[in-house]
Amino acid sequence: MRRPLGPLLAAALWFVSPAFAEDAPVKVGYAKCAHCLPVALLPGLAKETGKGATIEATGFNSGNDVLTALIAKSLDVAQVTYLHYVTALDKGFDIVAVAGEVNGGSECLSAKALNLKAEDWAGFKAAVEKAKAAGTPLKVAASRGNAQDIHMRGALLKQGINPNKDVQFVNIPNPSDHLAAMQRGEIDMVCSVEPFASQIRMAGAAAHFVLPYDQAAGNLTNLIVTRSDVIAKNRAGVQAVVDADVALVDRLKADRGIWVDVINQKTGLSKEVAAEAIRNAEPDYRMHRGKTLAIAAMMRDLKYIGRDVSADVEKHMDFSFLEAATKKTRDGLGY
Repeated sequence: MRRPLGPLLAAALWFVSPAFAEDAPVKVGYAKCAHCLPVALLPGLAKETGKGATIEATGFNSGNDVLTALIAKSLDVAQVTYLHYVTALDKGFDIVAVAGEVNGGSECLSAKALNLKAEDWAGFKAAVEKAKAAGTPLKVAASRGNAQDIHMRGALLKQGINPNKDVQFVNIPNPSDHLAAMQRGEIDMVCSVEPFASQIRMAGAAAHFVLPYDQAAGNLTNLIVTRSDVIAKNRAGVQAVVDADVALVDRLKADRGIWVDVINQKTGLSKEVAAEAIRNAEPDYRMHRGKTLAIAAMMRDLKYIGRDVSADVEKHMDFSFLEAATKKTRDGLGY
């Protein structure tokens, strides 16, 4: 008969929980998009260095799902977006940004029925006003809460189009469903994420309208984040992830082929679509503090968040891991 654990032994085993045991893998989550999928390569890169912790990477359908898993402590580290970071701070969640990864990946595509030329904002505004006057506002889609959503809303606002009043926003949570919605004629425009944006365009379902980077967020997209309790209990594990992330960014810049391969393998989309998708992506491990503050201000203007989180943004960006990984000071890392 197995004897029950004594209280001291049970407490000791609880303290060295699987998430923080020295020999347990650091659990990293990422979303399934062109600029997020390279995170799947982190475990291999960590093994190549021969130092630090073992990394276990898991894909999720969206950044929202990744953030939820991190907050629920199912993950130790997560690849999310600057928007997720700011939203989490607004809600008072324990989240710490430790590195960048890849930026870009956003594209607005218009239905063929609109007959718009690329970057024809005057034509789009006229179509918006006509549809609104007729009581049938244009339907503009995105996956609410992701970087493409905020890029689109900021770009519309800068052009004098109120995304909350002048158009009808359609939330399509899974970006892989954007193509079907456009093919069925359910939406007039979509701001999608790569590689699904390229898939839509290459399938002839919609036309390129604009890369929505003319707003406060620019093309900023991805952040590597963790929680303060993970840093306190497994700093070496977090450092191993950032070390691998820096190596990943350098590898992506030098060899786009491995990037095409991982998109192809993880999404089933063709290598042609994958190659097109990464044209709209910029590997970058820096964390852009100044622009993050601008993003937070824009998100407040758009009613995405309810308070000024500037102080929280400053407090919850830890450049020490990037400094150790790159041997650079924070001033050269986006501070």
